[in-house]
Parts: sequence; C-alpha cells; structure tokens
Amino acid sequence: MGPVLLDFPFMGRWTVQNSPANRVPSHGTHLLGTTYAIDFVAVDGRGRSAPPSWRAVLGAEAPEGFTGFGVPVLAPVAGSVAAVHDGEPDHEARRSPLALAGYALTQRERVRRGPAGIAGNHVVLATGSGAALVYVLLAHLRRGSVAVAVGDAVVPGEILGECGNSGNSTEPHVHVQVCNSMDWERARGLPLAFRHPETGSPWLPRNTEVFSVR
Repeated sequence: MGPVLLDFPFMGRWTVQNSPANRVPSHGTHLLGTTYAIDFVAVDGRGRSAPPSWRAVLGAEAPEGFTGFGVPVLAPVAGSVAAVHDGEPDHEARRSPLALAGYALTQRERVRRGPAGIAGNHVVLATGSGAALVYVLLAHLRRGSVAVAVGDAVVPGEILGECGNSGNSTEPHVHVQVCNSMDWERARGLPLAFRHPETGSPWLPRNTEVFSVR
C-alpha cells in the first residue's frame, strides 16, 4: 500500500520539522506509531515561529506569542472521530538551549503518562475500511479547543480544534501521524503524503521547507 494521502490540516504559512522525507523513523523512534510522523510549525512572513525576544534566549515563553497558537486545525481526510482528548495545559514554549535542556529532564514523566502526556490534547480520525482502515492522529491541540466528539463524521477542511502547545511540545505546532491501530503500544506507523498546495499531487515536504496553504 502506498502513502496515505492527506490534505494539509491548516491554512497559512508553515515550515516543517521531523519530516520522514529526511529520515525514518522521523522522530528517532518507532514507539507509539511515530515512524512516519511529521511536525508543522506556523511561521510569519520572515519565516519565524515567534518574534525574537530576550526570553527566547534565556528562558521559556508564553505560547500565545507564537504565530501558530490558536490557528484552526482542520480534518485532513474524510472519516469518523475515533478518539479525542482535551484538558491538558498549554505549557510555556522553549527555544533557548538552556530552556530545552531543562525540558528534556521532564521527558520521562511525559512518557510515563502515555498518549495524553506525549500527544497532549488530540483528535484521532478513522478513515478507510476493512484492511484499508487507518487512523490519523493530530496532536498538541490548544486546551479547550477540541470541536468534535467520538463518533462524529467529518469531511476534509472541517475544524477539529486549534494549534496549541500541550503534551510533548517545545513550541506550538501540529503533529500528524498515520497508524494501523489505536493500541499505541503496538501501533505501526504508516507512510503519509500531502496534496501539494499548488499542484494537488502527492508531496512530502522536507525539514525547514516553508510553504503556504490557501
């Protein structure tokens, strides 16, 4: 089976981190079905996720100051809502090496909490049927923004929630992955691709690539 083809789950200007076009596994692990996961960070016209500040150099920053925080996250495919989780806090963002080093020390606790600790607020869509049934996870949503419930039918472009900084996230971004199961301890990550915003052909952007979706 080829890559699962998705629409981009947002509008606006974005860049890419942890792309499977650069390496597999994209996040350095196969755990929790993240083999082909990809992260998208909203940026401004200068390619910045947030304006420069002294806090960016020395410590943590409020997530509200980032371009992506609160941007609508859209369904990238038609399907049904298989799982939702909300209520996790949007913690401070971290861009400085010092702040990132401190954040790394709390990684074990987030892993111990399982999907809620890693994915934060999230929505899982089930799409396809039979042997072609797959699950699309959209993670790190803003607390209180989830706009769908389990069992809802959704169409591409429907609002699922908003970009946030919950779970295992150092700055507001949208994490997307496709899996064969919601048994996260055993789930196998599946290849994905996106419709190019201009040509509509399957495309997988690489790390640091900047593009716009209208």
